[in-house]
Formats: sequence, C-alpha cells, structure tokens
Amino acid sequence: MVPTSSNERRGDPNVAVLLTWFLPGAGHLYVGRTALGLLVLVLIEGLYALGWFLADGRTFEYLDPELRGPFATLLTPEAGNLGALLLHLKSSGFGASEPMPFPGAMLLGGYLTSLSGVLNLFVAAHVHLCARTVRAPSPSARNPALLLACAWLVPGLGHWLQGRRLRGTLVFVLLAGLFVVGTGLAAGTNLSRERHFYYWSGQFLLGAPSVLFEFFAGHPRVTGELRWVDVGLLYACMAGLLNVLAMLDVCGVAEKRWFEAAPSAAEPAKEPASSEVPA
Repeated sequence: MVPTSSNERRGDPNVAVLLTWFLPGAGHLYVGRTALGLLVLVLIEGLYALGWFLADGRTFEYLDPELRGPFATLLTPEAGNLGALLLHLKSSGFGASEPMPFPGAMLLGGYLTSLSGVLNLFVAAHVHLCARTVRAPSPSARNPALLLACAWLVPGLGHWLQGRRLRGTLVFVLLAGLFVVGTGLAAGTNLSRERHFYYWSGQFLLGAPSVLFEFFAGHPRVTGELRWVDVGLLYACMAGLLNVLAMLDVCGVAEKRWFEAAPSAAEPAKEPASSEVPA
C-alpha cells in the first residue's frame, strides 16, 4: 500500500472499509461521496435482496447439517457483504427445517448473492482509495478498483489493461487451464454449489470462466465412481484462490501508478496560462 499523510486524506481508510463491509455505500458517505454511496447501496443490496428472494432465503441450505454453525458462512462470497449476510442468517438461517424442493431460480439467486459480496469487495477497495486521495489524478490514470474488478472477471485482464500483456496472458492460460483440468478430473461435479459448497466458493473467485462453465455444463449426472474427483475439486478451487494473488498484483501496481499521477495535497494548484500579451 502506498503510504499517505493525514493531510492528504479525506478520512481514515480503515474506518471507510469497515463501514463498507457492514453496509455497502456507508464508507463513501463517510468520505463525503454521498451520491456514489447511495448508488452503491441500492445496487449491492438490491442484488443481494433479489438473490435472497429468488432462492427463498435457502442458499445456505446447500451446506450439510454437520457443517452448519455460527461461522460456517464466512468462507462464502456473500461474506463480502457482511451486513446482508448476518441479516440473511438471522431471518432465514439455513433454510427450511424439513426437506422441500428447491425453488426453480435457486441457482440464479445464489449467483446474485455471491456477486453482491464480491462486488462489495471492489467497492471497499475503491473507498479505501477515496479516503486516501484528496485530489484525483489525471483522467489517463486507471482506477485500481476498476482494474481489480477486471482481474476478477477475466483472469489476466487486469494485467493486460496495465500493459503487462505477457504476464496477463500467462495468468489466463495457467489459471484457466488449471480450472479446465480440474473440471475434467471432477467430471464437472465441481460446477455445483449444492454438491461442493466450499469448493464452489473458491472457484467463484475465478470469475467468468467458472460462471460460464457452470452455465453451459454444470450439474451433470453422476452414474459411477469418479476416481479423480478430489484432485479435480482441489485444482478448480486453487485456480480461483490463485486468482486472488493475481488480483493483488494488479491492485498494487495500479495503486502505485495512481498515486504517482495524483498531485500532492501540498502542491499548489497551477494557474492557467494567460492569453494576454504583455505590453
């Protein structure tokens, strides 16, 4: 993290992040970005509310009964939106007490609540930057939070947008390849949150590849023994976890470039050049 002095800040960045974690948009309100904070609140909490409604609050019913506990959901993408997650658990818990058919939109509902949590992490990264920046850099500087989101959506895309194309290509090939190999070894069973709740949470961090694979080939029928399923689950999950390291690399370089382009708070504003010709 690039160090900044207190006179260059809008507020305490750690406070801004904690507020955002519990309530999306609260951190932006804290640093004075009211309009953006309200927009974030509506978008992030709206996604979670819609997913909750579509899944009838039963997303965490996927967990085996012996795994259900007070901290069982902290390893899920929804944990990025902690306030909504705690409200969800208090209101709906782990779903119905008796076996019932899942709602038809259960899969979509789970995706929306997961997306809400992941997006809020990027919002937290943005408000952390806002709290440490008084003056915005030139428009040519790309916002680290945006590049971070791109790095999640498509592994290597953040590097590519930074001009580090060789590294971006290597990240994509290695992580996407690891995921494809893992999916093949697991015979596609990793593409189901119902079957493998925590492994699914890990591979969701890979972004579009995991989502698209599940959309087109997820939830296959299992008719026999899968010899390499455990290895496949590990590979697919590791691809998502390794993408977190790639995202941190993107964010670190983007933040350095951002602050290099931003004028210091102590730097006087430049006067526009006068068009008058001295006598």
